Amino acid sequence: MCRDAGWSRILRVFVGLVGSVAVFVMMTGCPPMLPPVSGDATAVGVQKIAGGFTSPVALTVAGDGTGRLFIVDQVGVIRIFDGTTVRAQAFLDLTDRVAVLSPNFDERGLLGLAFHPDYANNGLFYVYYVPRDGGNRTRLAEFSVSGDRDLAAADSERVVLEIEQPQNNHNGGQLAFGPDGYLYIGVGDGGGANDTADGHTPTIGNGQDKSTLLGKILRIDVAGDPYAIPADNPFVDDVDARDEIYAFGLRNPWRFSFDPATGRLFVGDVGQNLLEEVHIVSAGDNLGWNRREGTTCFNPNNPAQPLATCPPSGFEGEPLVDPIFEYGHVDADGNPFGLSVIGGFVYRGMALSGLQGQYLFADWSPGFLEGDGRLFRAWVGDDGAWAFEELRIENKSSGRIDRFILGLGQDASGELYVLTTANGGPVGQTGEVYKLVPTAGG
Repeated sequence: MCRDAGWSRILRVFVGLVGSVAVFVMMTGCPPMLPPVSGDATAVGVQKIAGGFTSPVALTVAGDGTGRLFIVDQVGVIRIFDGTTVRAQAFLDLTDRVAVLSPNFDERGLLGLAFHPDYANNGLFYVYYVPRDGGNRTRLAEFSVSGDRDLAAADSERVVLEIEQPQNNHNGGQLAFGPDGYLYIGVGDGGGANDTADGHTPTIGNGQDKSTLLGKILRIDVAGDPYAIPADNPFVDDVDARDEIYAFGLRNPWRFSFDPATGRLFVGDVGQNLLEEVHIVSAGDNLGWNRREGTTCFNPNNPAQPLATCPPSGFEGEPLVDPIFEYGHVDADGNPFGLSVIGGFVYRGMALSGLQGQYLFADWSPGFLEGDGRLFRAWVGDDGAWAFEELRIENKSSGRIDRFILGLGQDASGELYVLTTANGGPVGQTGEVYKLVPTAGG
């Protein structure tokens, strides 16, 4: 990522409203080097492919050439969509090992899934979940497939890493193997609010404290026992830092992905009172929390009122890396706009040609009582300005998904899916998966 003096001088400009759709721009003197976008689609269609889930939070593929979609349900089950139906037999059922969830709202459960890059040969995959067997912690575990390719060996679990969590929210949970073959893990700051509660490092918070794994993106080599540290991890020579850390200063990274065309790592980090943010992350980056929320100076004593000034660097003098864009919880007219960013993907599929090369992401919902999640597209122009706007759902009368959005997923062809539920918590069977499809006009 660019490191010239202009990087810390990012101007956030609200450009205006297009109908009822807010358009925002991030300006920087150091434009990200991304392939240009093609087309200018402002709408997509959605096609329901599966339902009957409780709380589908992740969707991915095994990379074994079968094209099967593996859908993660927060309650502890991974199911397979074979292109026609959801198989009745779960690929992996961990409901007896996952924490019992509150039906009203809960950030625990089975939260992440990643298949080994050589899964077709070694049958290994990794999950991230909150176990129920005492304490409050998150667990990264390795499993293997059984002799039946549609069934995991539930008794093959190997615990790779466990992280103690002070509170039961902000668990992160995203897993993804990078282009380098290493496993990247998103971990929240430990929960509570302000990064200042019990179990959070006094004065600086867990996000800024490199001696803890909380509030970080981690990078490990799963080939070790229980894992190994890549030699080029940014803090391996820092005796006061954990070797696993790839980037720090995060609050709750809810979904990240690598752009297959550039290898860049896009991270959505859920904000607190005011702002949601998306970053392009490089090794060693300090993303600011809790010194900042987005590009504002965070005030832990009054989170709704940012401080007038704050240092532009971390506690060791390193620069704070600004998001490529951010958005507020209310729009220009004071109406609810969003609450929790859902990190997405740079679109590299074929079906939605007007979105080629653009970053698609979502927001959970602007309110808790009724699901009204929103889908967005973001792009960077020749001048280095990032802009984004809401994507209209053409075949929905409201123009929106009309549900809570829990995550986005990607298939082997680069096509994208939206994971939704009608309930604000992990209860019932209202969870549905939609595929993004072209509009009627193409």
